[in-house]
Amino acid sequence: MPPRKSSAAEVSAPAHQAVARSVNDIKQMITSGDLLPGQQIRQEHIAAVLGVSRLPVREALRQLVADGLVVHRHNVGFAVARLSRSEFDQIYLMRRLLETEVIRSLPRPSARQLADIATLAEEVERAAADVDLPRMRALNSQFHLAVFDLSDLKLVVGEIRRIWTWALPYHSVYLYDEAGRTRILAEHREMVAALRAGDVERLVELMDAHRAGSADRLNLMLEAGAVTHPHAD
Repeated sequence: MPPRKSSAAEVSAPAHQAVARSVNDIKQMITSGDLLPGQQIRQEHIAAVLGVSRLPVREALRQLVADGLVVHRHNVGFAVARLSRSEFDQIYLMRRLLETEVIRSLPRPSARQLADIATLAEEVERAAADVDLPRMRALNSQFHLAVFDLSDLKLVVGEIRRIWTWALPYHSVYLYDEAGRTRILAEHREMVAALRAGDVERLVELMDAHRAGSADRLNLMLEAGAVTHPHAD
C-alpha cells in the first residue's frame, strides 16, 4: 500500500513556521536589493544563508511565485521577477485608478487613526535621516497602506496591496536618490495635513504627484538599464 500523503493540516507547526520565516526572509532579500530583479535564486545558497533545509525554501519560493515576486521557469528554476516596461506602466495605471477610488471613499479619520498615520510618517523621516533605506522602504509602504486601510473598500485595498507587491523590488532602488527621499518626506507631510483637514480631493492630487514622481524615477532607471545593485559601482 503506497504511503498516504500528508494534508496541509498534518504538517508540523515547526515546518509551517520555517516556511513562513523563509517567505519573509526571501521577500526582505528581494525588496532590500540583496536579490535583484531577474537574478536566479539558488535554493542551496538561500537555505545556507537562512540556516534551513531546502524544503521550506522551495515552498517559500512557490508562495512568492503566487505573490508575483518570483518566477519559475521549467529546467531553469526560480528567479526574482523582473518587470518589463509595459508591465511597469500597467502597475502604475492600476495603482492610479484603484488608489484614487479608495482615497475618495475615505471617511474622516479618528484622532487615533490620524495620530498613528502621522507617527508612521515621522518614522519614515527618522529612517531617512539615518539612511536606513530598508527600514524606510518598509515604513513607506506601511504609511500608504495605513491610509488606504481607512477605507471600507476592503477588496479594492487588498488588490492594491497585491499590486504594490509586484513593484517592491524596485522601491529600494529609487530611495538611494537623496533628492527623491526629500521629495517623498515633504509629500508625506502634506498628505497628513490633507487627511487632518478631511480634504480627500487634495489628497488625490498629492498622491497623483507622489506616484508620478516615483514612476518617472523608476522609468528612467528601466530605460537606462540601471536597476542594479546600488553598491555595485
